[in-house]
Amino acid sequence: MAAHRSGPLKQQNKAHKGGRHRGRGSAQRDGKGRLAPKTLSKKVRKELSRVDQRHRASQLRKQKKEAVLAEKRQLGSKDGPPHQVLVVPLHNRISLPEAFRLLQDRDSGIVHLNELGSSHSFMLLCPRLKHRWFFTSARPGDLHTVLDMAKVADTILFLLDPLEGWDSTGNYCLSCLFAQGLPTYTLAVQGISGLPLKKQIDARKKLSKAMEKRFPDDKLFLLDTQQEAGMLLRQLANQKQRHLAFRDRRAYLFAHAADFVPNEENNLVGTLKISGYVRGQTLNVNSLLHITGHGDFQMKQIDAPLDPFPLNPRVIKSQKDPGMEMEICDTDAVADMEEDLKVLMKADPDRQESLQTEAIPDPMEGEQTWPTEEELSEANVKESSKVVKKVPKGTSSYQAEWILDEDGESGGEGDEYDVAEHEDFMEEESQDESSEEEEEEECETMTIGESVRDDLYDEKVDEEAEEKMLEKYKQERLEEMFPDEVDTPRDMAARIRFQKYRGLKSFRTSPWDPKENLPPDYARIFQFQNFTNTRKSIFKEIEEKEVEGAEVGWYVTLHISEVPVSVVEYFRQGAPLIAFSLLPHEQKMSVLNMVVRRDPGNIEPVKAKEELIFHCGFRRFRASPLFSQHTAADKHKFQRFLTADVALVVTVYAPITFPPASVLLFKQKSNGMHNLIATGHLLSVDPDRMVIKRVVLSGHPFKIFTKMAVVRYMFFNREDVLWFKPVELRTKWGRRGHIKEPLGTHGHMKCSFDGKLKSQDTVLMNLYKRVFPKWTYDPYVPEPVPWVKSEISSVVPEVGME
Repeated sequence: MAAHRSGPLKQQNKAHKGGRHRGRGSAQRDGKGRLAPKTLSKKVRKELSRVDQRHRASQLRKQKKEAVLAEKRQLGSKDGPPHQVLVVPLHNRISLPEAFRLLQDRDSGIVHLNELGSSHSFMLLCPRLKHRWFFTSARPGDLHTVLDMAKVADTILFLLDPLEGWDSTGNYCLSCLFAQGLPTYTLAVQGISGLPLKKQIDARKKLSKAMEKRFPDDKLFLLDTQQEAGMLLRQLANQKQRHLAFRDRRAYLFAHAADFVPNEENNLVGTLKISGYVRGQTLNVNSLLHITGHGDFQMKQIDAPLDPFPLNPRVIKSQKDPGMEMEICDTDAVADMEEDLKVLMKADPDRQESLQTEAIPDPMEGEQTWPTEEELSEANVKESSKVVKKVPKGTSSYQAEWILDEDGESGGEGDEYDVAEHEDFMEEESQDESSEEEEEEECETMTIGESVRDDLYDEKVDEEAEEKMLEKYKQERLEEMFPDEVDTPRDMAARIRFQKYRGLKSFRTSPWDPKENLPPDYARIFQFQNFTNTRKSIFKEIEEKEVEGAEVGWYVTLHISEVPVSVVEYFRQGAPLIAFSLLPHEQKMSVLNMVVRRDPGNIEPVKAKEELIFHCGFRRFRASPLFSQHTAADKHKFQRFLTADVALVVTVYAPITFPPASVLLFKQKSNGMHNLIATGHLLSVDPDRMVIKRVVLSGHPFKIFTKMAVVRYMFFNREDVLWFKPVELRTKWGRRGHIKEPLGTHGHMKCSFDGKLKSQDTVLMNLYKRVFPKWTYDPYVPEPVPWVKSEISSVVPEVGME
């Protein structure tokens, strides 16, 4: 049997080259310990074994756990600040005095009562739990008090009603607190034990169902007996703390006591002394201090009196009566405070931050030199030079500039022809007198025929019919509600009304210089060369650099200079006094951009440049903002109204604030109440962010040819058509075109498009200009009228249990 032989088309595979592709082991053996130069220059990274990797991971977990435990132990301990708890009742049926009575457990600790106006507060010292609490309260109807005290509270204790959970006022309060940023919070229900046993189970089911939207995974505590209050205190002491970014990088203080020393020259201004516990970061006396709702101030010195609420009062002789022990502790502490007053730091004028908020504009900065005599003479020569060319019939002056002469050069400076030479040249080129006369006749019709046609065109125009049609199209445009469309004024020329506007080939790609035609207010603001890098360097310095001053947890007294007497009067009326230290540059004015989204509970239209009330981080002020689209382009379209379901950017003049920071926008009604308009966060501090306002002028095609059309109602005189001739046109159906020439004196114009126009189409012209916010910044915000349930229910829907 013959053996099989492969044919000529058999596949031929390459032979395996085993010697060229070596593994890492064979390469190391052949190298005999030699290393490449690049390998030697690199930092040697030690490769850990699997056991070492597990050990390292366990060490990292242990370090993080210890950091959390250290933070939890420091808060409320003898070395740290008291655990500040804000109690907020979310329903008008909740009894706040009853809740405070249960929390004031004199068997487990010492209670120090303190009443300031309408807000009740007390200090609870519990040596058995090695913890001390400072309880404060705020009613949901008092908007500023709730928001300000939530900025400095370590924990918020929400009290719920057993039947409805929260009413409309409580729901409105929760919306504001969620938008501002919630610290650690706990939920407690009051009065559920007073219900029959059968209704208690149903009430708990309905309450848990109502909590699914706001608090889906949170546990509900009871607050009806002394034992339940003790369990609640243990929960407050042991739960993990949530951080608010805008306050963790700044030192802040809640005033427990305040005193005012007026100046000798002016009794309305003086030195304010506020005492409290330092929180957040170390407080330096050379930094500026912002008192929420009142402005920025400088500090003179920081004193360190004795702590009036020590956790362990054993240093004082014990008495049989605990109430007597509390009184003796307070009186002796005040006496010792006056004797053993220590001055921690005094302000250094050379290192202290300045209160300058605005830049001093230089009137000579925009100076322009007068042109020299040589430049003026050259300009006059260019204007007086005339060029005469032989061009075809119907050539425009712009096209004639591009026609070359016989020498191959276009007409420019020095290419002058005498009129007589030009006539001789024309006579030599003409073949006979008849053709010359015909050419002269054609030239005559070109020069004077335009006005003749205009007069004939105007005779066919019916002005009364034009007015009626115009009114109809106005009504149609109003029904369509086309964005940015405006009516061309009849009593003013469009070239004057829109003289600050310009046309753009493309809104996205056309160039626009951000430094062009800036308003005078831009000379008063500050701008960073690189805002992101400055922010990173400041935050890195806070984390790494050690600052001299009052440490966190110390009880100090701040001497604040040049403070109005109204601040201490505000505190004596029962309002909280809260102070934040400012980071570098945060006292200076600039342009802030904030991303906000309209609150779903608000349905009233909000127009741009209306005065609104801002809660930005720790600041509160009034300003008139601009609204613009939130896009990634270099130009952002201006929005006339705050639209719903779309994130917009709010631009306003305000002091510099480094993000992250929450933003709340309120609008004051005629009755004094503040309605929540929008919520969001701080985007950037950037004066170069361009907000471009668009104006759309519309016209209607009157006569349509193949690609030509006569358009009317966009302009109403001939000069406006010539003025806006270079601007590109577009239609609602996607056509693009240009203005060819005006027709008549009533604003009709001949336009050419890239395709055939439909009779029902609308011709549009887009004009753009850059807009800037108004300088209406005011740091003083009037106190709002307390919320009323009947007023709120019309704005915010009732959220409770059915």
